[in-house]
Amino acid sequence: MLIGVDVLRTGELDRLLTRAWFRRYTYAAEELAVADRYGAGRAREFLAGRFAGKEAALKAIRSGVGAGVTPRQVAILREESGAPVVRLSGAAAHRAADLGIAAVQVSIAHKEDLVIAVAIAEQRHEKGDGNV
Repeated sequence: MLIGVDVLRTGELDRLLTRAWFRRYTYAAEELAVADRYGAGRAREFLAGRFAGKEAALKAIRSGVGAGVTPRQVAILREESGAPVVRLSGAAAHRAADLGIAAVQVSIAHKEDLVIAVAIAEQRHEKGDGNV
C-alpha cells in the first residue's frame, strides 16, 4: 500500500481557475462538467478538492507532474453514492501499472477554507505471497 496526502487553501487556485489552459491541463472533461453545474462558490470548492485529490493520488503512485504525467490523467469522478472514484489514464496509468498498483482510492475533506485529500494506492499481490 502506498499513501499520498495533500492540503491547500481553497483560494490558492483562484487566479489559475480563471485560465482556460489551466482547467484543460488539470481537469478531465467529466470533472469540469460537474463543476459547471454548480454556482461559483461550490465550483471553486469542488475544483480545489479535486486538485488536492489529484496531488495526493500522484504522490501515492510515486509521481509528480512531469515525465508525461499531467493532473488531467488523474480523474476523480463519483460513484452513484457520491463517493469519489479515481480513474487513471495515459502516463499516470502506466506509472501505476509499473508499480503494480491495482487501484487508487481517495478521500477529500473540506473545512472552512481548507481542503485535504488522502490517497491510497493498492498494490497487486502475487498468489500465495501471504499478503491480503
